[in-house]
Amino acid sequence: MAVDTKRHKNRCSFCGRSEDEVGFLITGMNGYICDSCAVQAYEIAQEALWKNKAGGMPSLNLAELPKPQEIKTFLDQYVIGQDDAKRYLSVSVYNHYKRLLQKDNGDDVEIEKSNIIMVGSTGTGKTLLARTIAKLLHVPFTIVDATVLTEAGYVGEDIESILTRLLQVADYNVAEAERGIVFIDEIDKIARKGDNPSITRDVSGEGVQQGLLKLLEGSVVNVPPQGGRKHPEQKMIAVDTKNILFICGGAFDGIEKKIAQRLNTHVVGYNAVRNTATIDRSNLMQYIAPQDLKAFGLIPEIIGRLPVLTYLQPLDRRALRAILTEPKNSIIKQYVKLFEMDNVKLSFEDEVYEYVVDKAIEYKLGARGLRSIVETIMMDAMYEIPSEQCGSFVVTLEYAKQQLEKANVARLQSA
Repeated sequence: MAVDTKRHKNRCSFCGRSEDEVGFLITGMNGYICDSCAVQAYEIAQEALWKNKAGGMPSLNLAELPKPQEIKTFLDQYVIGQDDAKRYLSVSVYNHYKRLLQKDNGDDVEIEKSNIIMVGSTGTGKTLLARTIAKLLHVPFTIVDATVLTEAGYVGEDIESILTRLLQVADYNVAEAERGIVFIDEIDKIARKGDNPSITRDVSGEGVQQGLLKLLEGSVVNVPPQGGRKHPEQKMIAVDTKNILFICGGAFDGIEKKIAQRLNTHVVGYNAVRNTATIDRSNLMQYIAPQDLKAFGLIPEIIGRLPVLTYLQPLDRRALRAILTEPKNSIIKQYVKLFEMDNVKLSFEDEVYEYVVDKAIEYKLGARGLRSIVETIMMDAMYEIPSEQCGSFVVTLEYAKQQLEKANVARLQSA
């Protein structure tokens, strides 16, 4: 006589499917739930919790907000040097919070947002500053790349895709996205390609700058939730950018020539020559002014909408040495952690640090060069040691030199 085994199979208490029809069943006190129902239950709970919050937004309280000095102290733990840029960034972010908390007292004083533009050569920490401050913020924060943007109607991403990223970070909560912060990286790549724009249409340069004006100033923009022209039938979401803070960063490679030309324009007579002798020729970036950005190729309208202009110092030998070991997530600490996960104690001779810094200065790669060089030195060790029963590994100067010479060093120089 055949036994009907179906009656004795455990079933999900929610959808009724048997254990053979689902991935797995979770057993409770008086019932079961399958993996599919568990996922759906989680999504329902998350949505309910989100709606129970005040519009989905965590409440801002001025007393609880990090003050500018506290923001800078936090940045100091991860980013070496760049005190001026940190101060500008800390004050601007704090003022952005205060602007969001401003109450209408009937005094007609409306605090306007102060968008920021940070100028500094590659590898000085512009993007790292943005990523680090994002860890501290109570508002949605996203980093976008200006190099992929083109004028509407051309191949590439529309300017509105910047706000699509912000909406995604805010889980499509429009009210929360409308008080967020956007970091636009590589802003120098949309500089005007020539002095006479009428010869050819500059769709990835001046065209993008013109499109950014309405975003930076503050206006209601129709944003495609799934990105640009790939889904033309999708319903647009209206986002008001009036309270969105924009931070722009770029290397502006070659802008030192524009600064030098401006500083030398007023050299007339003996006294003027004597005054210009005090200019630090090794770091012209500290003298940057809005007119230099205009000479580089940014249109006056966009410069006017980025009122806070700050610069990042080129990294000297002492700063590069500190970057290797001092920050919380320094390059060396990352490799020590990687080896620790294989129960290997990794250590470096002090001479290795000096050697790595020498090479980074030689290749002129900034802080990114440090990572490239250490990665090249450690590649063979990371390949071999996990398979060996090795309790410790010491990187000596001789080993570092040997590994770099063995690798294709020319690749680093052209990076």
